Amino acid sequence: MFRRTIFVLLALAAFVVAADFYKVLGVHKSASDKDIRYAYKKLSKKYHPDKNKDPDAESKFVEIAQAYEVLSDSNKRQIYDRYGEEGLKAHEGGQHTTNPFDIFSNFFGGGHRAEQTRKGPSSLTEFELPLEDMYGGASIDFQLRKNVLCDHCRGSGAASDGDIHTCSGCNGAGVKLVKQQIFPGMFAQSQVTCNECNGRGKVVKKKCPHCDGNKVVQHTQELNLEITPGMPEGHEVVFEGEADESPDWDAGDVVIRLRSKKDKGSWRRKESSLYWRETIGVDEALLGFERNLTHLDGHIVPLVRKGVTQPGSFVQVIKGEGMPEWERSTHGDLFIEYNVVLPLEIPSQTRRKLVEAFYGGDGSHDEL
Repeated sequence: MFRRTIFVLLALAAFVVAADFYKVLGVHKSASDKDIRYAYKKLSKKYHPDKNKDPDAESKFVEIAQAYEVLSDSNKRQIYDRYGEEGLKAHEGGQHTTNPFDIFSNFFGGGHRAEQTRKGPSSLTEFELPLEDMYGGASIDFQLRKNVLCDHCRGSGAASDGDIHTCSGCNGAGVKLVKQQIFPGMFAQSQVTCNECNGRGKVVKKKCPHCDGNKVVQHTQELNLEITPGMPEGHEVVFEGEADESPDWDAGDVVIRLRSKKDKGSWRRKESSLYWRETIGVDEALLGFERNLTHLDGHIVPLVRKGVTQPGSFVQVIKGEGMPEWERSTHGDLFIEYNVVLPLEIPSQTRRKLVEAFYGGDGSHDEL
C-alpha cells in the first residue's frame, strides 16, 4: 500500500514539469521499438525501489515507466512526437494513472505482451556458507561474470544502423529454397536456413568495434545475497534476469542454492534442531558438572548435570536453543550428546575427588 501511495504522489509531481521521454530512456527520437524496450529493461531494473535505495530512485523509476508506456505504444508515441506531453494529456482527457509497478511486472513476465521474447537459460550455483550465518543471518556481496548486450551497438553487432543490410542470399527471408535431384528428371524442393545470414535475414557489413561483432561483452556484476535467520538447507535464492544477456532472448535467472558447511566443530543441524557433542571426563560423568557452551552467535548456554551421565545413552534437550524457524519468531531445540572419555591413568586430583564423593574423604581408601 505504501508503494502504491508513493507511485500516485510521484506520478502527479512528475507531470508538473514536462520531461523529454527520449532523454529519460537515453534513446534517440529515431529509436526502434527494440531500442526502447532494451533501454527500459536496463533502466527499470537499475532504479527499481526494491533494489535501489537512493532517495531519488523511486521518482526515477516512475519517470522511466511513464516514458516507456508512451514510447512503446505507436499511437501514443506519434501524438507525443507531434504535440508533446500536453497534447498527449489532452488526448487522454487528463487521465494518466498507469501503475509503473504493473508495467514492470508485465515487462518481466507477469503479463501477456504479444511481443514477449523467449527467456534465456538460467544458471544454478551451490553456495556453501558457515552454519552461524544460517543461524543469525548475513549479508554477502559477491561478483558474477556474465555477458551483457554491448552498449555501443545495443546487441546488433554492427558499427552503426547503416551497416545492417538485408541479406542478398535470402532477400531477408532467413531461408533458402534448395532443389535436390531424387531420380533422373525428378527433383525435390526443400527449405533450409540461409547460410549467409544464419537465418536472421540481415547481414552486418561493418562490425561493432567495441564487441567485435559479438553483440555482447563480458561484465562483472555486483550482487548481494541476503541470508535470513533459519533459511532451510537447499533453499534457492533467485536473482531474476541476472543471467547472460543476448539479443535473441530475455536474460534468464541466476539461482543460488544454499548449503551450510560441515566443518563447524561439533555442531550439526537437522531442520530447526541443533545437535552438539560435548566431551566430559569420568569424574564429571559420575559426579555431575557445570559448563558453559558458546552458541553459534556467541551467547552462552549453561550446561548443568547433577547426577550420573551414562556414556552414549543420555541426550540433554534444551528448549528454544536450536535453529530459528524460518520466517517465524520461534526457535527449535538444542540436543546435547555427551561423550565420556576414560583416561589411561587416573590423576591424583581426580582420584581424591572420587574418594571424597564415595567414601566421605576417608584416607584409608587411597589405593583407588
